[in-house]
Amino acid sequence: MHCFLHNHPGDMMEKEDASSPLSRRDLLRMIGVTAGSAAMYQAMDSLGLAAESPYKGPIDLQGAPQGASVLVLGAGMAGMTAAYELRNAGYQVQVLEYNARAGGRNWSLRGGDTYTELGGATQHCEFDKGLYINPGPWRIPYHHQGMLSYAKRLGVPMEPFFQVNYNAYLHSSHAFGGKPQRYREIKADYQGHVAELLSKVTRQNSLDAAVSKEDQEKLLESLKEWGALDKNYSYVSSDAGSDRRGFQKDPGGGLTARPIPSQPTALKDLLDSKLWMGIPTGDTYDMQTALFQPVGGMGRVGEAFGRELGTLIRYNAKVKAIHQDDHGVTVSYEDTTTPGTTLTAKADWCVCTIPLPILAQIPMNVAPALSSAISAVPYASAIKAGLQFKRRFWEEDEHIYGGITYTDLPITNIGYPNTGFFSGGKGVLLGAYIWGLNAMEFTAMTPAERVQKVVEYGSQIHPQYKQEFDNGVAVAWHRSPFTLGCFGMWSTAARAKHYDDLCALDGRIVLAGEHASFLGGWQEGAVTSSLDAIGRLHQRAVAQGAKS
Repeated sequence: MHCFLHNHPGDMMEKEDASSPLSRRDLLRMIGVTAGSAAMYQAMDSLGLAAESPYKGPIDLQGAPQGASVLVLGAGMAGMTAAYELRNAGYQVQVLEYNARAGGRNWSLRGGDTYTELGGATQHCEFDKGLYINPGPWRIPYHHQGMLSYAKRLGVPMEPFFQVNYNAYLHSSHAFGGKPQRYREIKADYQGHVAELLSKVTRQNSLDAAVSKEDQEKLLESLKEWGALDKNYSYVSSDAGSDRRGFQKDPGGGLTARPIPSQPTALKDLLDSKLWMGIPTGDTYDMQTALFQPVGGMGRVGEAFGRELGTLIRYNAKVKAIHQDDHGVTVSYEDTTTPGTTLTAKADWCVCTIPLPILAQIPMNVAPALSSAISAVPYASAIKAGLQFKRRFWEEDEHIYGGITYTDLPITNIGYPNTGFFSGGKGVLLGAYIWGLNAMEFTAMTPAERVQKVVEYGSQIHPQYKQEFDNGVAVAWHRSPFTLGCFGMWSTAARAKHYDDLCALDGRIVLAGEHASFLGGWQEGAVTSSLDAIGRLHQRAVAQGAKS
């Protein structure tokens, strides 16, 4: 899972000093436009304006009422976080989980696994041993300390996830004859051209009203370095520029050692290609290095949580109804291994982490405000495809080790494995991460058709696809029987109207999950939402215990 969160620096600015040559707001805006959002965030941090992670360490749930019980619905990240902490605090905990495994969307498909989607189509994963694809989340930013903390406590080792690889591609089917361009080339050329233009404006004294004379000299010096400009502040073919974008002929040793500088792409061609849109992919706060992935697949976290909670989790439990009264909560559920059986589970309190499209179909006696909130959040349509190839041609032929290629084709991007470098043998790519209308179109296909189409599109970037393809799987999240979508998509209006109602305790029931967070689509949203929910539930349980 991932999301795009848009921070508006102007909303959190301190009062500006009108007498200064350049206001904070304008300074940050200029930094953001020219150097990217990473530089802007760094500047915000130095000014004390950047937000901190909401995770503050282990939750304190001291004083749990003796014998108090909690029923947790769903063994995803939110549900297992709640169960883990409540159990440790002394509550009697039971978890009901629809799947036959723990983790929810924290999930890795490996060789020998099977997955059946709505409609009955079953995929049998045929990947070689040790290879996998993450149909759901695949990366954890360094500042998602909640997820990283639980992974550490559960003994799940981490390794780097490469968000940006300068040798991966940016691709447009409408530019450069459809030939993919190296990320480093596009980034260097864009920076170079922008630096040249801004240096011209500065030298023409057009910034007098915004930047002092002294700062203009500093700005010119910085632009020359940032854009690899020559002594005349021009971005042209040079050793300095080639040191960013790559050489036509790399430097070497002996009599063939002399490098040949490469030729930059013309500004007009660069702008027309729109490949510059892919440059900031690693600049947003949630994508900045360092990012991590669990060794062996994201599902290792869910599996470790499942082992930790053991028999507290009842698997293959399909919730049919949720009822609360003054004395507790009763949940009716079906054991999916013996269809038609109705079982019940009871507890004093309930933490419900069931995804909203599923929960909206389950009878539950809660206030109208909560019911309306549950129905107000549509879920994103997304598809991930994992493709196994006979060899790691992206490494052997193109020297791409990890990272992501971005394209305007429906597949959106290609994710290269961040592990197993130089290992030889077969390898698995993330062949597609499809969104929106394209995802709906792919969802309507059979899994085999999806995989075939992904291979066709991917071969426009890597011609080796068709010869080297071995097998693949494609998970369409709107056909996932346990989520009916990828993650909650709040509109600004819906969040303003319903968010607080969704998160508030309703009698003895509280909701948690990424949908009950401002980190939609991220596992950290599920974890921090869960900790907030059980903290409030605990306070109410303690208060009620004191009265009785």
